[in-house]
Amino acid sequence: MVSSRLEKHYNTVSTPQLKKHFDFKNDMQVPKLKKISINISVKDAVNDSKIIDKIYEELMVISGQKPVVTKAKKSIAGFKLRQGMKIGCKVTLRKTMMYEFLDRLINIALPRVRDFKGLSFKQFDGNGNFCLGIKEQIVFPEIDYNKIDKIRGMNIVIVTSTNSNEEAKFLLKTFNLPFYN
Repeated sequence: MVSSRLEKHYNTVSTPQLKKHFDFKNDMQVPKLKKISINISVKDAVNDSKIIDKIYEELMVISGQKPVVTKAKKSIAGFKLRQGMKIGCKVTLRKTMMYEFLDRLINIALPRVRDFKGLSFKQFDGNGNFCLGIKEQIVFPEIDYNKIDKIRGMNIVIVTSTNSNEEAKFLLKTFNLPFYN
C-alpha cells in the first residue's frame, strides 16, 4: 500500500510525540485523523444550474476524487430556494487521499492565501475537530486561473479521533499546521 509523506510523518514523528506528551500507554490511544470534508455551497446555483458543474469539476481537481452534489433539504421562499435544488458539492477524504490533501493544504495552499497570518485555535469545535474556511479556490495550484469564472470559497473540516481540543491541537501542530496563537 502506498502511503503519503504526511502519513509516514504521523507514524514516525507525531505518534511518539503524542504518546510522550499525553502519557499514552498504547498506540491505540493516540489520536489520529479520521477524515477531511470539503464543502462548496453557492447561492448563485439557484439561478444558474451550470454553476454546479463548474464547482463539481473544481472540487474534483482539488480533492482527487469525485464529489457529491448537495441538495436543499427544505424550501426557503426568501432565498428563492426549493426543496431538492442543487446548491453545492462536497467530498470526504479518508486514508491516503486525506493525507495527500492535508500535505498540499499546509505546504502549498495556505502559504498562497493573501494576508495569511496563521490559523486560530478558536476554530476548534469543542469535540476535537478543526474547521477552516478558504475564500479563494485559486490558492490550490491544480486550479487553472484562466478557466475559472468566479472566485469561490470552501469550508474544510478536519475530523480527529479524539474528543479533546487540546489533543487535537497538539496533533495538528505535529503536522506543522500554521497556528498563530
